[in-house]
Amino acid sequence: MDEDLTLAKSLNRLRPIHFIGIGGIGMSALALIFENKGHQISGSDTRKNKNIQKLLDKGVTIYNSQIASNIKCVLKEARLPPLIVISTAIPKNNAELQAAIQEKLEIWHRSDLLASLMEEQSSIAVAGSHGKTTTSSLIATLLAVAKKDPTAVIGGVVPYWGTNGHAGEGKLLVAEADESDGSLTKLNAELGVLTNIELDHTDHYENISEIIKIMKKFSKQCKQLISNYDCPVVRENFKDSIFYSTETHIGVSYAALPVKLEGDKTMAEIYENNKSLGKITIPIPGKHNLNNMIAAIAACRIEGLSFEEIKKGLEYIQTPKRRFDFQGVWQERLIYDDYAHHPSEVKATIEIGRLMLNSSTTPLPGRPERILIVFQPHRYTRTQEFLERFAKELGKADSIILAPIFAAGENPIEGLTSHSLEKEIKILYPNLPIFTANTLNETSLLVKKHSLKNDLIISMGAGNINTLWELLCKEKQSTYWNSKLAA
Repeated sequence: MDEDLTLAKSLNRLRPIHFIGIGGIGMSALALIFENKGHQISGSDTRKNKNIQKLLDKGVTIYNSQIASNIKCVLKEARLPPLIVISTAIPKNNAELQAAIQEKLEIWHRSDLLASLMEEQSSIAVAGSHGKTTTSSLIATLLAVAKKDPTAVIGGVVPYWGTNGHAGEGKLLVAEADESDGSLTKLNAELGVLTNIELDHTDHYENISEIIKIMKKFSKQCKQLISNYDCPVVRENFKDSIFYSTETHIGVSYAALPVKLEGDKTMAEIYENNKSLGKITIPIPGKHNLNNMIAAIAACRIEGLSFEEIKKGLEYIQTPKRRFDFQGVWQERLIYDDYAHHPSEVKATIEIGRLMLNSSTTPLPGRPERILIVFQPHRYTRTQEFLERFAKELGKADSIILAPIFAAGENPIEGLTSHSLEKEIKILYPNLPIFTANTLNETSLLVKKHSLKNDLIISMGAGNINTLWELLCKEKQSTYWNSKLAA
């Protein structure tokens, strides 16, 4: 693929687009949008998930393998030479990709396709180490309720639409800017949002200085940038930003100061340029979500939404799927799922769990007595880099079950397994009940054996640990929310 590819040219709507790895959260969002724009879409993936099913329901052709013959089939059906789209997850020796190269087809990275979308309309791009999906989902929802109907390319399912990709009729596009592989530097946004900066993706970055450098390049390509004043790394390195905060309203443009934190909601006072706009209640708990919320409010105010429109939009706010996502009740145990795969995210998720257990109001059906974390480490490099920090944060639970490390395409690191993490946790918390599985199925068996009635069970990780509910649901005693709770 030509890294110097100019993306200014508009895609001919008659041109087919073929996605290698179409089921990925970012790839499927783009596929949905371009299908809506009239392109003939096809793709391949070795897995089955809800993203793929949505595309199949729209008549998209999806091959369940990634072999060279797929390209011949695509060429046979194509009216014009297809554009081939890949993500960083697709290795160079992928047979389907190699076949596309041999056929001399044009190949774009997923970020190139997103960049082409952003060249067509005004855009809001959300970057940062944590909170991108939630913040971009909140922005998109507030704009949608205000009848701005944005296009949205989100790394999670937005509850308002029930999808991760929405082709809107409005002037704005809301998208996540992915720093994991550095591809966010291809994006040129009208408004950038920087949620925070922390070392992560150690398979790509050697140190935090490299991440700061990438974020600075991204910020220079945004016409305006709003940034999180509460993050010291952001505050020191992006001094020309429009700042927001949940700690102070002095010296920042936007602030949300917490009035009361509950297990089912957060009450806060909103400030704009040191002036109070009034108090709001957001129907999601956790101070980190309040931080995401003020970032979204700041972006929407800059885009012209009134405070009244924003308050109306709050009635429709929910966190995206896989962000403290309720799965159901299994044998009198509450099962939640969360995408947390970094120590800071683990910390924030456990804090929400404690808030739900201990505050006067809670969305939980009943009052759990313990927090049981079922954690699946994501990538060997991340597990190795943050072994001690993971141990420190996970140890704040009442009991832990560790699943095997989810490789995400990485080669194993000799001597590093989930048992290594168990040993580290036991050094810090010698009396904490902790159990380690060797397979995902064994993980569910350990949950059945060592969980207790009235446990709040939270599965965590960016891999396939979200299938825990399905594994547990093989038991006949599983139940879902009753209609009152679901409402």
